[in-house]
Amino acid sequence: MRTGISTASLFMRQYNEDAVQTINRLGVKTCEIFLETFSEYTRAYGELLNERKGDLSVNSVHLFTTNLEPQLFSENERTRKDAFYFLGEAMNAANAFGAKYYTFHGTARYKKNSRSGLNDNFPKIGAALEATRQFCEKYGVALSLETVEWSTYNRPGVFKELLKYCPRLFATFDIKQTRISGYPESEYLKETAGHISHVHVSDIDSCGKTCLPGRGTYNFEDLFRRLADTGFNGAVMIEAYKDDYENVEELKTAALYLEEILYKLNLNG
Repeated sequence: MRTGISTASLFMRQYNEDAVQTINRLGVKTCEIFLETFSEYTRAYGELLNERKGDLSVNSVHLFTTNLEPQLFSENERTRKDAFYFLGEAMNAANAFGAKYYTFHGTARYKKNSRSGLNDNFPKIGAALEATRQFCEKYGVALSLETVEWSTYNRPGVFKELLKYCPRLFATFDIKQTRISGYPESEYLKETAGHISHVHVSDIDSCGKTCLPGRGTYNFEDLFRRLADTGFNGAVMIEAYKDDYENVEELKTAALYLEEILYKLNLNG
């Protein structure tokens, strides 16, 4: 496993063209690029980031979800067509800076009754996911569905059902979002074993506030062991909020903290 930092951790502090340079300067080897808005969904912008990132490896791309992802599932042909157009622009950017995976939320469960999943139409959702996966594959980017409490994969069992219709789907395991969902992490890990592309991590303090890894109470040693048991050997990406720290150097400290645990467990690589 290897540690990295998402540029989302610098959202509202630095734009991506500066954020990739900052992460590279910190000595971190891997990142996820969070494209923030439509003007960043261009090949030219992706090439700019590729120039600016230096030796930094880009594991994955993430989009500002509600810009287009829910619309990919729309029954309105014009809406869906526009969504795929902008997705193509974003994937063109991702291809330019070498992202391997697309961290994907999908549908938005805005209404309370939608979160129960009682009305989930898995054949329909799965078909839309497969169409999206095939579309992204043309740009060399693999689709990875993230565990997100308010979106498509909001509870255990969803991924297992969607694999029936999209068997080459990957999963992004987010420990903050699984905690918010209220379901045990073990249930998510069981059904995504062998499909996890990368992991999003943060920490939580004794008061329930999110913080950087190493400053809270989360047991990362246990997490890494359980991830290893699933066969996972990918990127562990710090995804923090801008108010979780004061100085960007603290991100490096958090990454080193995780690296030390991986080294202790002989899981770094």
